[in-house]
Amino acid sequence: MTEAIRNAQGERLDYSYHPGAADATGIVVIGHGVTGHKDRPFLVALAEGLAAAGIPALRVSFAGNGDSEGLFTASNITKNSEDLRAVLDVLAGRTVAYAGHSMGGAVGVHRTVRDDRIRLLVSLSAIVHARDFAEFMFGRLTPGRDRMWDKPGCLLSQAYLDDLRQIDTLIEDVARVTVPWLFVHGTADDIVPIQDTYDAFARAHQPKERFVMEGSDHVYEPGFTQVMVDKVVAWLAVEFSRLD
Repeated sequence: MTEAIRNAQGERLDYSYHPGAADATGIVVIGHGVTGHKDRPFLVALAEGLAAAGIPALRVSFAGNGDSEGLFTASNITKNSEDLRAVLDVLAGRTVAYAGHSMGGAVGVHRTVRDDRIRLLVSLSAIVHARDFAEFMFGRLTPGRDRMWDKPGCLLSQAYLDDLRQIDTLIEDVARVTVPWLFVHGTADDIVPIQDTYDAFARAHQPKERFVMEGSDHVYEPGFTQVMVDKVVAWLAVEFSRLD
């Protein structure tokens, strides 16, 4: 896969493609969280694990993140969902699963209920209650002045806060998802409360599965990355076979 992917604003989205088996028709798009990018180690490990199992994977940095074009301050759930739509446009004819981490998980829910091209969904430590997340993590910061988690280049924007506050919670969207769905979350996550996953799982339709990792933090450390990868790869292998 070599073609450029551009969103509705014409911004080029940086991606890495892991081909998997030559005859594979399915593909897993992997999305990152806020202040993240496609090259976070646990996302690379997931893509490599999928490819080793014969399942192609596409890691994408949303606009304004990593080496993608665009402004970081314009990035939010709604805009990233539109970026994901542009990715799906390029993958026309493929059977697509989406695996999203943290805010990327929220993007997955938002896109899935608006786009029937996503056939399987994986939520990795995903945000569900967007307003609560924004207030808990960034409510004491000043937009346009303070940085998210004090990370260089990650200026908190008013547009980001407004988007999460307007969304409020994705729980009603959760109830509209009809595709097979895997939820993964660690009990020691201090960024996105595991209660978000419990609440979403309670509202989600069958078929669904929840995988709780005792002691894992938000990015599957210490030592939980391979546990996460093994679970997601095994689940997707079964679910793709059911779609054939």
